[in-house]
Amino acid sequence: MDIRPFRGWRYSAADLSSLIAPPYDVLSAADKQALLAGSDRNIVGVDMPHYPPASAGPDEVYSQAASTLERWITDGTLKRDSRPTLYAYEQTYAWAGRTYHRRALLCGVRATPLGQDVIPHEHTFAGPKADRLKLTEHTHKQLSPIFGFYDDPAGVIRETLWATVDADHPAAAGTLNGVGEKIWTVTDAATIDAVAAALRPAPVFIADGHHRYTTAMNYRDALLAAGVIDARHEANYVLFALVASDDPGLLILPTHRMVSGLSQAFSLSALRSAATAFEWRKAPQIPADLSDADSFLKGFAGGAIGATDGRELWVAVLKDPAAMEQAAPQQCPAWRELDVAVLQTLIVDGAMASFRTDATEIRYTPDANKALAACTAGESQLSLLLQGTRLDQVKAVALAGQSMPHKSTYFYPKLATGMVIKPLE
Repeated sequence: MDIRPFRGWRYSAADLSSLIAPPYDVLSAADKQALLAGSDRNIVGVDMPHYPPASAGPDEVYSQAASTLERWITDGTLKRDSRPTLYAYEQTYAWAGRTYHRRALLCGVRATPLGQDVIPHEHTFAGPKADRLKLTEHTHKQLSPIFGFYDDPAGVIRETLWATVDADHPAAAGTLNGVGEKIWTVTDAATIDAVAAALRPAPVFIADGHHRYTTAMNYRDALLAAGVIDARHEANYVLFALVASDDPGLLILPTHRMVSGLSQAFSLSALRSAATAFEWRKAPQIPADLSDADSFLKGFAGGAIGATDGRELWVAVLKDPAAMEQAAPQQCPAWRELDVAVLQTLIVDGAMASFRTDATEIRYTPDANKALAACTAGESQLSLLLQGTRLDQVKAVALAGQSMPHKSTYFYPKLATGMVIKPLE
């Protein structure tokens, strides 16, 4: 990939806690209001002008977002770095009793057609791209980084970029939803050149942000076609947070399913009878704490899937991979081996089909305790628990040119929006 530094816009404040926000696509309208109640300068006021962001809103909301951003620039809320900069970014968080540190490089990555230097693993939809394109056209900035990962087996970026960082003195820091967020600026030309050279042979895999990346390409392509920019213009480069694939903080959580609105004929017993491709084993008891559901399911088998109604917990293990070959012959072997593909194909679309009604709804959560509680409270009739998708599985499906099933990965934690803003002018 071709990366380069940029002169980013950043908050003048050293404490970012009340100013940064999660990505727009994981927020509700209530979340937005709560963030703005903490500070009327929170980036969410610009990054999510229209709700829901699943389609484009009226032009005036994007114009207002652009005006807000310009006001913050004028009054000094935001300042622009004076030199081309790479940004070192660290998130510190806890999960299932362990503390993790995830390190990323914030930079511009040249936009190339998907499948070349930038490898996707998800489908995109027109509505969210229309929303993001309007925001980009009005603000001329990229507000939220795309989450990408890359291979650096020799640790060149770790030894080159992070060796220049004073860990105790970040340029700014904050806390967002319990996650520590820190950013440093790197302007040394030799370091920047070394990092760019080390990354040049490596493709980047998109973890999160497929819609934003496609939007950035569409925006760039329109400007190129109109003759407004050339190939070196800033709009050719997309704001990425790049994480090494062997970073110990690169955690993928499963996305559990909570199902409601099934017919009266549904029961766990009936589901087990319908899902004949699996061997079913009853858990002696439901664990009091399922925060590490991944380890619990692995105790039964790799690929084990949990099913609970809040009273019992059964674990399904696929008897023969040939069942997936027969059910999804058009998919590559790597896709058919995904736990989430097995679940979707043989249980959700297969064994559950006879119990579905017009009222059936599937909701998603990375928190197995929440999934269990939904059943206990009567909010769901069934919760389906998964093991996390492995990074090598994401890469294998992406390199095969295929897209993963819906809600296959939850890269945790989400990147913060507002650590740095990338201009497109």
